[in-house]
Amino acid sequence: MKIGLVGKPNVGKSTFFKAATMIDTKIGNFPFTTIEPNVGFGFVRVECAEKSLGVKCNPRQGYCMEGNRFVPVELIDVAGLVPGAHEGRGMGNKFLDDVRQADALIHVVDASGTTDSEGKECVGHDPLKDIQFLEDELNFWFLGLLERSWKKMRGPKDLSKQLSGLKVSDEDVASVISDLSLSELVYNWTGEQKSAFAKALRERVQPIIVAANKCDKAGAEAHLQKLIDAGATPCSADSEIALKSAAKAGLVNYIPGDSHFEITGELNEKQKAGLEKIKTTMGALGSTGVQKILNMAVFDILNYMVIFPGGMKKLADKDGNVLPDAFLMPPGSTALDFAFRLHTDFGKKFICAYDVKKKLRVGKEHKLKSGDVIEIVSGR
Repeated sequence: MKIGLVGKPNVGKSTFFKAATMIDTKIGNFPFTTIEPNVGFGFVRVECAEKSLGVKCNPRQGYCMEGNRFVPVELIDVAGLVPGAHEGRGMGNKFLDDVRQADALIHVVDASGTTDSEGKECVGHDPLKDIQFLEDELNFWFLGLLERSWKKMRGPKDLSKQLSGLKVSDEDVASVISDLSLSELVYNWTGEQKSAFAKALRERVQPIIVAANKCDKAGAEAHLQKLIDAGATPCSADSEIALKSAAKAGLVNYIPGDSHFEITGELNEKQKAGLEKIKTTMGALGSTGVQKILNMAVFDILNYMVIFPGGMKKLADKDGNVLPDAFLMPPGSTALDFAFRLHTDFGKKFICAYDVKKKLRVGKEHKLKSGDVIEIVSGR
């Protein structure tokens, strides 16, 4: 699973990426700072199984803080998008090729309205227009991919084959055709029907969550409520970076996603003022918003779940690491799916599984739920 960070230039995409991954990136106040995509791992936050099982975990990947497990998820920060990208404007072709890899998109917009449609500094730009333009560009892109071979299209399977590079399945196409009450004789569709199909399919296979960044910047108060009403989630990526940096320096105790932090070190006046401003922002939002948005993308939009491998008699691996792993699994996953995720041989030679928390033996069709600790028993 991959999450793409998208948006026009200069809205804070690379800042959001750094806030999520703490990887140094080019952050500049000019268009197309990002040309080659930055790729790294952010983390979703869940309750660690260590709490219910009365143990202390030793994560192999990610980390755990006070019973909160942070599980890695791949993030791609792609080139900034400008109107007309589907026609090749700006970094359009590069953008669309990079975004093809993503299962869901976080659209970062400038809530302060201080960047225009091209990503240049301005005053009073309406960020709602940015939300619409990006959706339009992606919808036009999907439509353009279909139009290339439309004359050869005879049925739904031709549509899914044409868009297979975007992870579009026969089921996706069939579902959208049904929802829109379209004929399966796709070559008879009108231009309006083609556009409606492209839009609905894009929404299904590449859903978007909007991050209203720079919500603590002057000017944001004029736009914030209408952005929230449109479904956006406010955030301050700068605040998240500052808190994680301060925590690393031993100045504060901070768990990403929390609504507060605790000062633990000696601060100068500039640091005190900066943290006081962040405290005000967090008081208004409930957090910096960055962790909330990552969790929403993975758990609310894609409906993934976190599953821990473990044993009925032993929760540690051969090196003594307790609950070392946590895996993100797609919705509807079964015990057998999890066995294959752990190792192909476990899936092929599956005998049964155990729900460790409930101390219950289950079969291969057993549906998993987030937070489960599962032991797989397989043959040799």
